[in-house]
Amino acid sequence: MRRLAKWIGLGLVVVLVAVAGLFVAGYVASERAMAKTWIVQDPPLREAIATASLEHGRHLYATRGCADCHGADGAGRLLVDAPNVVRVVPANLTRAVRDPAYDDDALAAAIRHGVRPDGTALVIMPTGDYAGFDDHDVASIIAYLRTLPAVESDPGRTQVRPLGRVLYLLGKLPLFPAENVDHTPRPRRSPPAVANAAYGRYVAQVCTGCHGSDFAGGYVLEPGTPPSANLTPHAMGLAQWTETDFLHLMRTGQRPDGRHLHRMMPWKAYSQMQDVELRAIWAYLDTLPPLPNPKR
Repeated sequence: MRRLAKWIGLGLVVVLVAVAGLFVAGYVASERAMAKTWIVQDPPLREAIATASLEHGRHLYATRGCADCHGADGAGRLLVDAPNVVRVVPANLTRAVRDPAYDDDALAAAIRHGVRPDGTALVIMPTGDYAGFDDHDVASIIAYLRTLPAVESDPGRTQVRPLGRVLYLLGKLPLFPAENVDHTPRPRRSPPAVANAAYGRYVAQVCTGCHGSDFAGGYVLEPGTPPSANLTPHAMGLAQWTETDFLHLMRTGQRPDGRHLHRMMPWKAYSQMQDVELRAIWAYLDTLPPLPNPKR
């Protein structure tokens, strides 16, 4: 019995050391990622800013998830507070646009590359959704942001907690989306705004942060919430849906069977999209290969 107790005690020590080592490794890996800098060499936005549309920028801000995270007034807010994992507080943009470091090109880099003016990565900024935004779109958003009245309230700061660092180490929490974005300078062009798959692919890029680049879903975005839905034409996805079903869902937040979407789905923002945008998204989703629900 004494020998058994000894072995159990040694086993517990080994487990505790391994767990401690995992937390240390997570801390080191996340700190290294926070300190890494990224070089952005996109062409200057001068010409695009000169022809930017405030109304278009207002529309994009409202319908592409910006307002959903940063608030309609751009002042930032507490978005997620997962104990021991992460506290996500999107920044007060009305302060950022008044920071001399955030000139137009720096704001574009934050949006499309997920980096600060010093090149370090923004935390939990879903920049993959916006990496393909063309110059006119990103310039219009920036022009609109610069019209927002200053708000002095401080929503706090994003905090990466110990378990969040471990999850990052294990590849389960994308703390720094800049790590997965193509930073190569390249022309970006929006297809014509018509209800076809080409334009739908461009607009639907804002869905990839939650549903994945394959649109098969399966991501748990906040502990305790259901995984994101499968948007492919699979039996486990949208195989039995029609365009009418999809448009109704995006306008009302209600599925064809009458169930309402979970609060994590920002349908109220997407409901403000124009018909051509929503119909284009549907046209694109209908071209995707049918994929089963993955285990992420």
